[in-house]
Amino acid sequence: MLSLEEKLAIVESFPELHRKDVSLGRINFHYEESSYDKKIVVYHLHPNGNGFVYAEYVKGYATDNKGLINIRDFSAEELRDIIRKSIQSLTSTAAIQDQPESDSTQEELWTDEEGHALAVTFEEDLWYVYAGSNLDCAFETYEEVEEYMAEEGFIKQ
Repeated sequence: MLSLEEKLAIVESFPELHRKDVSLGRINFHYEESSYDKKIVVYHLHPNGNGFVYAEYVKGYATDNKGLINIRDFSAEELRDIIRKSIQSLTSTAAIQDQPESDSTQEELWTDEEGHALAVTFEEDLWYVYAGSNLDCAFETYEEVEEYMAEEGFIKQ
C-alpha cells in the first residue's frame, strides 16, 4: 500500500486538480474545469492511506452508490490511471465512457434463446430498455444494463 505522501505526490502531479483540506486531516482534490456539477476527483484522502476516486463514468470499475472507488490498495500506476480517467470522464459528455460515442439515441438490440427482443437506448443520461414500445426498465450505467440482460438471458446482437 502506498503511503499518504506517495499518494499525495501522485495526485499533486495532476496540475488541473486543486487541493482542499477537509476535516480529520483528510484531503479532497477538485477538478474545477469539470463539465458537471461533480468537481471532486479525489475524495477524503486520509493520513492512514485510505481514500476514494470518483469513477461513476469510468468503465471497468465497480463504484459505490456515490460513484466512488476505494484506492487504499492501489499501486502508483493504478492510481495515476484512475485519476486520469476520472478527470477525462468529467471533461465533457463525449468523454463519458458508458455513453455511445455517436448519436445519443443509438439503439442496441438484445435477444434471448426464445427469440424475444429488447432494445437498449441511451437518452438524457439514462439507459432505457424497451420491450417493443413499452419501457421495461431504466439504468444509470451500461454495466447495470449488461448485468440485467445477462440475468434475464439476453445477449447483444
